[in-house]
Amino acid sequence: MNDPKPTNVGGGTNDKGLFIVIEGTDGSGKSTQYEELRKHLKESGHEVVDIHFPRYDQESSYFVREYLAGNYGGADDVGPYTGSLFYALDRYQAAAEIKKAILAGKVVLCDRYVGSNMAHQGTKFKNDEERRGYFIWLDNLEFETLAIPRPDLNFVLNTPIETITKRLKAKEQSSTHVKKDIHEIDENHIAKSLEVYKDLCNLFPKDFQRIDSERGGEILGVEEIHKMIWEKVKPMLKQSKQEISASYIHKTDSGFEITNAGKDYLQDVVTNIDSDVYAFTEGLSPMTIAAAMARLSRRGDDMRVTLLDEFASKAGKDTDLLKRVITAFGDDSVQQLVGQHIVVENASNLLTKKLEWGRLAAYLEQSTRYIYFDQKSSEGKYRYHVPEHFDDTTKNVYTEKLDRIFDIYSEIVHKLTDYVRTKSKTPEKEQDMAWKGATRAQACDAARPLLPVATTSTVGIFASGQALESLIMHLLSDELPEAKIVGQKLLDEARKVIPTFLERADKPDRGGAAIAYRANTFGAVKKVADEVLKPKHSSDFEAVTLSNYWPKNELDVVPDMLYEHSNLSLQEIEDQVDNLPYEERVRIFGAYMGERLNRRHRPGRAMEKAHYSWDLICDYGIFRDLQRHRIVDDLEWQILTPRFGYEIPGLIDEAGLTDLFEECFDISLSLYSTLQANSYGVEAQYATLLGHRMRWKVTYNAREAFHLHELRTTPQGHPGYRKLVKQMHAKLAEVHPMTAEAMKFVNQGEDPELTRLAAEKYTQFKLQQLDSN
Repeated sequence: MNDPKPTNVGGGTNDKGLFIVIEGTDGSGKSTQYEELRKHLKESGHEVVDIHFPRYDQESSYFVREYLAGNYGGADDVGPYTGSLFYALDRYQAAAEIKKAILAGKVVLCDRYVGSNMAHQGTKFKNDEERRGYFIWLDNLEFETLAIPRPDLNFVLNTPIETITKRLKAKEQSSTHVKKDIHEIDENHIAKSLEVYKDLCNLFPKDFQRIDSERGGEILGVEEIHKMIWEKVKPMLKQSKQEISASYIHKTDSGFEITNAGKDYLQDVVTNIDSDVYAFTEGLSPMTIAAAMARLSRRGDDMRVTLLDEFASKAGKDTDLLKRVITAFGDDSVQQLVGQHIVVENASNLLTKKLEWGRLAAYLEQSTRYIYFDQKSSEGKYRYHVPEHFDDTTKNVYTEKLDRIFDIYSEIVHKLTDYVRTKSKTPEKEQDMAWKGATRAQACDAARPLLPVATTSTVGIFASGQALESLIMHLLSDELPEAKIVGQKLLDEARKVIPTFLERADKPDRGGAAIAYRANTFGAVKKVADEVLKPKHSSDFEAVTLSNYWPKNELDVVPDMLYEHSNLSLQEIEDQVDNLPYEERVRIFGAYMGERLNRRHRPGRAMEKAHYSWDLICDYGIFRDLQRHRIVDDLEWQILTPRFGYEIPGLIDEAGLTDLFEECFDISLSLYSTLQANSYGVEAQYATLLGHRMRWKVTYNAREAFHLHELRTTPQGHPGYRKLVKQMHAKLAEVHPMTAEAMKFVNQGEDPELTRLAAEKYTQFKLQQLDSN
């Protein structure tokens, strides 16, 4: 304690909180002054965290409790160093809680701390020199070695021994008095500890501030003693919530007025303090912004006033405040106001589709079209998921067969790259970076069908708190073990950032019930389906089926096109439109389509009324590209299987690689059968390849059809999904020819090699422009 360093968290007048300790012997008035100070702090608008040592309700106080109960002998039977270790363990366990509260700007008020330990154990030394050495040892142990927080203020209540003795006797006669500990039963020990407390205050006045309860031979009243303590505490306190609020805004007859200090604060947290339109900056945490927005429903002030009044003093720190606001003002809806970026590494291609299942989030993943997946890790392993719960025999067969598939993929993708470049018609002097990227992509497109669904990828997700909670519950209810594991990890990691918004994700009465409902319902329907549906293993199927569409007459949407330009009811508009000539209805339809100059010019929302339902069979690689469209309904897919077969890309045949290509599918089928035979039916999907066909269905509206059909037929797109979407467009044109004709940017031709090259050249051009700037 020779010139001890400040504590590792600190307090006082900075942005952090304050750590105050009240010390004193039994009967000194310590507990009374503790309560007086706690009450005064709370009334002044400060958040107070109460800590009492020993913490009798915690396991960390076990040895202290045993010691004070006399189970190790009397007070003098246990040496000061051993006893100190008992107490140190209890404080060490509480250190994290204390630090967290201080860093959150709260006032930690502690009843007994290291000084109490020093006073009671210090009575066991024969002379002052030994006792001082003990003080220094304990100070170094607690504040340096164990790094527990050092108090900002240590108050020691100094009360005459006669007064203490009188109070303890009155306490003993009280019917509510509990059993004494080994310190309380020994009046001599209390007198000695009182003297040690005085020594601490004399030796280390910066650490221990003595508060005398006696003045001129008279014992001071409770209020007088509290006033002495408050005068020392008040200068150390940062502004309370009420004080900060008062400095930022003041109430007038017409409402609230923002002060200059308030405007200074707002300059750092919003983009404009005067305009009716403003954005939040990084000066506020997303959680605080979301909570402040949640107050909109119940408070009529300018939101900047609300921010200054209720949140400025707690921004990003007070999770309790956020919980109260979120519970009171929005709950589910406020989850939509906070977003979180999160990444899942090493997700199998089976899991990536489950991660991207929700509509209301944004997703990005590594492309199988531009990246070679032949790289091995530092451990010499290819990039594919191996389920940990596989038995050893199955795991060995699984890795052996997938390694062979990746060996073949590696050989084919590089041979294809060389083949495409050799056959390229691009002059050698123009074979630049863009050309290399385009030819590489052609090779990856043709080799992609060989990648197993077990192939791992990185998925980036940006989701609102509500969408993230839904995704987590969806994964935790899934039958795939990989999904359950990642669902729990998502919850664990997201809670480190936005805990308030994910409180209920796994609570038994909320998230837990939803997870159980989904899992039980899935299992029940699967059981019924197995009972009532007879499987069919015919290879005769149609790739594209328009299973349903509405309306049967596309001109039935004309009343909806006119609706916003009228004051009539929809029924009245329909009645009038029914009496119009066919040519007039066609004219209205054409006017609504307008002059579209590019594919991003989409017609209005009246087209969302028309819908198309599709039953599709395509390879998994195509599905994974199209599944990313968010504005769809009824999106479901069946369990992956090799039974729908596969297609050999023309480029594979041209390059003479068909035999190698087909070998991968033979290996896949063998592994799939092995996994099923070993009771890993769900996991057998990992053995299928991206080139295996699968069945899925989807419904989307006509407005989304403009986006999907025109985007997915562009020449630089993958040949597989271009072919599928062209077939879908042809089916749509059969039932709604005018709508199909309005989709004028559906591409029916063009050389894919040239358009891919053009796209790559444009990318290189943009990069050069950035470099030049």
